[in-house]
Amino acid sequence: MRRPRIALVALALLPIAAGGFVLQSSVSADGPRVLEQVLSLVSQRFVDTVSAAALYEKAARGLVKELNDPYSELFSPKELASFSQQTNGKYAGIGMQIEDQQGSITISKVFPHTPAEAAGVREGDRILYVDSLSTRGWKTQQVSDYLIGKEGTKVTVKFGRPGVAEPIAINFTRQIIHIPAVPYAIVLDNHVGYVPVQRFNETASEEVQAAIARLAKEGVHGVILDMRGNPGGILDQSITMSNLFLRSGQEIVSVRSRSADAQSFGTRGNPAFPSLPVSVLTDEYTASASEIVAGALQDHDRALVVGMTTFGKGLVQTLFPLDGGYALKITTAKWFTPSGRSIQRERKFVNGRFVEETPDSLETEAKKKARPAYRSDAGRIVYGGGGIAPDVLVRDDTLTTAEQTFAKAIAPKSQDVYVVLADYALELSRSVPRDFHPQPQWRDELYRRLTAKGVTVDRAQYDAASRYVDRLLEQRVARLAGGDSTAKRRDLAFDAQLRKALELMQKGNTQKDLFTLAAAETRPGDAKALPKNQTAEKRVP
Repeated sequence: MRRPRIALVALALLPIAAGGFVLQSSVSADGPRVLEQVLSLVSQRFVDTVSAAALYEKAARGLVKELNDPYSELFSPKELASFSQQTNGKYAGIGMQIEDQQGSITISKVFPHTPAEAAGVREGDRILYVDSLSTRGWKTQQVSDYLIGKEGTKVTVKFGRPGVAEPIAINFTRQIIHIPAVPYAIVLDNHVGYVPVQRFNETASEEVQAAIARLAKEGVHGVILDMRGNPGGILDQSITMSNLFLRSGQEIVSVRSRSADAQSFGTRGNPAFPSLPVSVLTDEYTASASEIVAGALQDHDRALVVGMTTFGKGLVQTLFPLDGGYALKITTAKWFTPSGRSIQRERKFVNGRFVEETPDSLETEAKKKARPAYRSDAGRIVYGGGGIAPDVLVRDDTLTTAEQTFAKAIAPKSQDVYVVLADYALELSRSVPRDFHPQPQWRDELYRRLTAKGVTVDRAQYDAASRYVDRLLEQRVARLAGGDSTAKRRDLAFDAQLRKALELMQKGNTQKDLFTLAAAETRPGDAKALPKNQTAEKRVP
């Protein structure tokens, strides 16, 4: 049997199941007999014919489901291929990200250097047919299954595009698609590097190292690793990435299971960046492998953590290959940070969704300090009790009341708004100068187009949210005209967490300086504390 592979599974891939874990200390002698009888009766007497293979698979799936563990799942060969694609970040396809928008399978992102980009596929295009099959009523997974295949094979896709009467048919040849863990890296104000880490695939550490090395050549004196929204991935990559910053011999994470002795994973060899000041941005969607890196760097005083408390997934899943191309992913252990923190947070699981009893968005410094306290290598207090608590707690900016009212008004027509905005932004992006600013006439034209599309919004309500509308236009136009990095630079004014990390980086020359500034930041009434951010803005997804 092949060696099982350990992975910290991305949140986006969690199966819908109830929470908890049930362990039986003994097996009843009647158990095997009951199972045989049930299988026999269903096979012979159930109103519909069920093949023997299907019966055994259903029995296996039922067993896994009844473990009441939201992270355990039995994969069919097709499901395993999809799981591997999402975890590894590589697959053979045409290079598009799709989502279901009110029943239409819509392109939400086109990856660079792919068949989709070369063929001119646009965000907002809708997939109408795959080969000769209509996608009406299909789910995104069904469409994805048909688009993905063997490298070199062909697939024909018909797209619907706003303003184009006839469907657009494109013949694609599938090729290996690599979804980058680091889509870009840029230098922000005062020579501070910014590196978004979006996933822990098989090349995540290599990409981070290459990005920071390039930024170092450009003269950065510190780096911000943005792990907000990063759902995790491969355990080995979290260890390798931590090794980029930590001294040889330092523990990164320990894993404890019921069937084996505790296992510790540590650094080996000299770090690539032993002294470069580092900050890590986290939020409530930072999970799994991301939490391992954030926790290890925090415990060893190697990075300042800024943002919100992380998701709190301190469990390890192991993937066991089975006969027939199947695989079983089950929870096998818990992991602990170097200071001994288990950051697993217990949650209620209702109707297939995690339910937060006390959302982290309401967390305050007082609540954070009520958590179990641990000590970093240098004696700093770090907090456990569910997720990695940041050293500097910074909430997202919020929309104004007028902006929230407008956002609610357009929500029922979100797909139409998306299409109109994408179409108009594409037109604008073809002619705007590099230093463009949203113009009042842009808002007027967008309002006219929304009205023509059937999106009814009171004009006074629309005008009251002009800043929000401008931002929607600016972000979309900037990304189409200059890419994600250009859009991120423009989004800095709306990103309180990144602004705070950047502010601290600009004032501190060393890692120790950052911790000193952070301590003053969270100390009530301290005259040296950096000013609190009071802006009333929000990052728009």
